[in-house]
Amino acid sequence: MFEDLGSKRNRSRAGGAEQPEEIRVTDRRRIHIDDGDSGSGNATVEEPSLKPSYVEELEARTKAAEQKLSEVQSRFEQVRAQLQRETDETRQRLNKAADERAHREKGNFIVGLLPVRDNLQRAIEAAKSDSEVAALIDGLKGTLASFDSALAAAGVEPLVAVGEPFDPEKHEAIDLLPVDSALDGRVVAEYSQGYKIGERLLRPARVQVGRATGQSE
Repeated sequence: MFEDLGSKRNRSRAGGAEQPEEIRVTDRRRIHIDDGDSGSGNATVEEPSLKPSYVEELEARTKAAEQKLSEVQSRFEQVRAQLQRETDETRQRLNKAADERAHREKGNFIVGLLPVRDNLQRAIEAAKSDSEVAALIDGLKGTLASFDSALAAAGVEPLVAVGEPFDPEKHEAIDLLPVDSALDGRVVAEYSQGYKIGERLLRPARVQVGRATGQSE
C-alpha cells in the first residue's frame, strides 16, 4: 500500500532529471482548551501586589501604631476631663469650707465683742445716774479688759513699743523728744498702740522717739 522510499528515488532517476523531493509535515499536536476557563474572562482578576513584603509589613505596623495612638489620646482626654472635674469639685469644696470657717470665726469674734458693748452701755447708764467717778472708772476698765480678751481670742497681739528701739516696720514716728544719749533712737511715748496677728502687722504703733541733744533730725 505504501511505496518504499528507495523505489520512489529510483523511479525519479529513471525518468531523467532529478526532481526535488517534496516533504510534507503534518502537525499532529492538539491544543486542549479547558472548557471551565471560558468564563474566566467575566471573573474579577486580582492584581498581584507589586510592593515588597517588608513594605507591606511596615505599613501594617504603622497603621496599628496610629490606631494605638488614637486609643491612647482618647483615653488621655477622658482622664484629663475626669481630673478637671475632680479638681473643680475639690476647689469648690475647699472654697466652701474656707467660707464657712471665715463666717464661723467672724461670728465668734462678734460674740466676744458683745460683752464689751454691754459694759459700755452700763458705763453710760452709770454716768447718767451721777454715780461716783471711781465706779465709772472701774466699769471702763472692765470694758477695756473684755475688749482685750476678745482681741486675744481672735489671735490679735499688741506691739510692745515704749523703751524699744525705733523700728519703722512696726512704729510710726509722730514727733521727737530731746533726751539723753542713752535713750537716743528709742520710743519714749506711745500715742496709740500697734497690733499684729501672726506675722501680719495690723496697725503700726504711733510713737514719740527720743533724740539726743545736738543730734540732727
